[in-house]
Amino acid sequence: MPNQDEVKGKLEQAKGKVKQGVGELTGDQRLKDEGAADEVAGDVREKVGTAKRKVGEAVEDLGERIKR
Repeated sequence: MPNQDEVKGKLEQAKGKVKQGVGELTGDQRLKDEGAADEVAGDVREKVGTAKRKVGEAVEDLGERIKR
């Protein structure tokens, strides 16, 4: 199950794509660039969230193995 960072990262990516689209339609290069930056930031945030989740899962698995 995705954690908050993963979800927020996906939302940030979507927001960035929308900004890029609006910037493209309106000819606003600043908005396109801002959207691209948002998309990259969202991607990074999602990957950090995924890494956190995987570490947490590994720790839980290790705990279960120790209990056995």
